[in-house]
Formats: sequence, C-alpha cells, structure tokens
Amino acid sequence: MSSPTSTARHFEAALYVVSTPIGNLGDITSRALALLREADVIAAEDTRHSGRLLAHFGIQTPLLAYHDHSDPALAERILDRVEAGEVVALVSDAGTPLIADPGFRLVRAARQRSLAVVPVPGASALLAALSVAGMPTDRFVFEGFLPARAGPRQRQLEALQSEPRTLIFYEAPHRVLDSLTSMREVFGAAREAFLARELTKQFETLISGTLEELVQRVASDSNQQRGELVLVVAGARQCDSAAEDPQVAKSLRLLLPALPLKQAVAITVELSGASRNAVYELALALRDEPET
Repeated sequence: MSSPTSTARHFEAALYVVSTPIGNLGDITSRALALLREADVIAAEDTRHSGRLLAHFGIQTPLLAYHDHSDPALAERILDRVEAGEVVALVSDAGTPLIADPGFRLVRAARQRSLAVVPVPGASALLAALSVAGMPTDRFVFEGFLPARAGPRQRQLEALQSEPRTLIFYEAPHRVLDSLTSMREVFGAAREAFLARELTKQFETLISGTLEELVQRVASDSNQQRGELVLVVAGARQCDSAAEDPQVAKSLRLLLPALPLKQAVAITVELSGASRNAVYELALALRDEPET
C-alpha cells in the first residue's frame, strides 16, 4: 500500500510567480523546485528554454507558452484552471517574472478575479547587480530597458538628470555602447557607474568606473557588448539640484568669459559630473551677475 503522504499536495490552488536562475542553475531554491514538480501546469515565456531547465532537474510538469503577445483568452483559460483548484506556476526565461518580463496582465487579471497569487522569490539580475555595485542601496530606481532610438533615449535620461537615487537599467548587448554614450552626455563623464555582464554565468564581468571609463572600456572590448547586461549609475549628487558645488561655479566663472554659454556648460558637466540642468541654471545666474 502506498504511503498516504505520497500523493499529498503541499501547495494550495493558486497562481505561483516562480523565480528561476539567471544563469547558475544552483541558484534555484528548493521551494521553487518543489512547486514546479507539484504544479499542474507551468506557464512559461519560452517553453523550449524552460523545458531545458525542467529537464536538468528531472521535472516533467506540462508546459504551456504564455507571453505578452498571447491571446487574452489564454490568460482567462489559465486562470480558469486556478479557479478549478489547480496549482499553476508562472515562470520567465530567467530570474523573477514580471521584472522587465511578461506576466503583469496575468497577475492583474488573477487579482481582479480574487484568485490567490503567491510569490516564490529567488534570483533577480537587478538586485544581484545592485548588491555588488558599491553604490547606495537604501533608495534606488529601476528603469528597465531604455528606448532603442536615440531621441526617446535622450529624453528619458534627461528626465533622470537630477534623480538622487541610484539608477538601474537593463540593456541589450548591441545597444549598450550607445546607451553608455548617451548617459555620459546627459549625466556627465565623471558620474560613477557599474556594468554587470552575464551575472552568475561563466563569463561574468563586473566593471566599476566613471561613465567615461565605461564608455572607453566597452568601445575597446567587443566582449563587453555580448550577453545580458545590467547598468547601475550613481544618482545625482544632492548639491547638483542647488548648484552648491564650488568647483562647478569655479569652472563656469573661468569658462563663461571665453566661451558661449552652452559650450561652457557642456565642458563643466564633463569635468564635474554634475547634472546638466543644474549647471545650466547656475551658468545663467553667473552670466547675469553684475560685474564688480
């Protein structure tokens, strides 16, 4: 006779948002493995990718494809299964689902139907990068992927010029140099930054420096334009918003008599790393100061 606990279920019917490794398979949690084994079905962003993960751990739970372009009716059918008492797991290709990944609509629909949604936490590339960047972690902003086109990317970065919290971005390998160059232009060459590439994988690379240094490193080493990337950028210094940095004022006072205002501002931003808006405002004030 089989043990009465052999078929016992350990998880209640719900939609479980399950984190999977971002590279190193050893980073999966024992709870995630147990849930994936017991689930009635796993909704995956890419069934081929998730299928390799399941095969590695000998898990045979059925997979179905669910992503941002799925028919809305599919989401309702998935939630019908939860409502009928099934355990449904939602996974993305890597890391924590919904963090710059599909799934938001499914979770929202589940909440609207008053169905249980349960997190099974684990790996997250943005938190892994932040934890080793050496920048303030008490307050930070995750901006996801920047726009691919130069104009919208520039405008989004300009909106963040005076943001004092640590900034975190995901970036595609073929766009990382363009994004770093735009950041250098908007935030200033001296702004502290950190590049985390291929986290937890064989060719993991972690690079600290100024935005100028990162631009030069990535431009000169094509290997840094491969794989999955996280960029962490220091927030604007508090003095930027009030233009209180004496070195900024000193630079402007030296440059303004000899150069057009915009050029003096651009050089000062490059040298100081202060936000362009703050430097521009100070430059206007200094230019209008009465001569003594």
